[in-house]
Amino acid sequence: MIIDEFLRYMETERVASPLTVKTYRDAINNFSEFVSTLDGQSLETADADVVRDWISGLMEQGRKATYVCKQLSAVKSMYRYALKAKLIDKDPAHLVTGPKKQKPLPVFLKESEAERLFDGIQWDMDDFNDVRARTLLLLLYSTGIRRAEAVGINDPDVNFINNEIKVTGKRRKQRLIPMTEELAKTLHYYIGMRDGHIARRNSEALFVSDKGERVTDGWVYLTVRDKLSLVTSMKKRSPHVLRHSFATSMLNHDAQLGSVQKLLGHESIATTEVYTHVTFEDLKRIYKKAHPRADV
Repeated sequence: MIIDEFLRYMETERVASPLTVKTYRDAINNFSEFVSTLDGQSLETADADVVRDWISGLMEQGRKATYVCKQLSAVKSMYRYALKAKLIDKDPAHLVTGPKKQKPLPVFLKESEAERLFDGIQWDMDDFNDVRARTLLLLLYSTGIRRAEAVGINDPDVNFINNEIKVTGKRRKQRLIPMTEELAKTLHYYIGMRDGHIARRNSEALFVSDKGERVTDGWVYLTVRDKLSLVTSMKKRSPHVLRHSFATSMLNHDAQLGSVQKLLGHESIATTEVYTHVTFEDLKRIYKKAHPRADV
């Protein structure tokens, strides 16, 4: 009774699509079948423990947290409707929480891929487009700054005396990031070529288009995607991959988590801690490959 009335409500009053209705029906029927296996239980009498037991069973079947949460959401919707329609006296699902969805680990370049990116592929250092693209990529990989932060850098933000760059992050917060010697030389070379190549600049931006205007976020994305495709088969090839690569490389070479947090501009160290999971996964792979009894 509850199921039929709820699905009718979804179709008529909520005007849900047939696919949505089917998704809800499948989830609720799955729960109903589980309840029917319990002595003396029904949808009307089930309590929170029954709902939790059902969720646990789904997890034991190897279902992903995302799937389980969607199933639970359907059941919660049904019970909310049933309580409002006075088909039940108490909602057994409203306090039940689903399993935490596991965040995917950041995607990053292997150090061998980074070496190929900067030293292995053919860069024409007499061509302005190539010099600009390589400089951008090296900046992102060497500093871990965000795409928007790179776009927003102006010439005065680059300090060649102290070898540091001032970037403006989220909520207009500024931070100083040290430059490697390689990056400083590359930027110096790029700026000299840029000033000779661009007849008139309409912006004091560090990276400008052929028309002298500040480059766009879209240009940065396409440039990074195209160049990364030359050295990796990963599906994700965005500027953020270089940010992840920077953080992972720093931690793999014994940088302190707090230092990486400051360089990335994270307000909370918890945000930076995801990279420790990446380095640990890398460590496990090395261990399994190297230890003689890892697979025993």
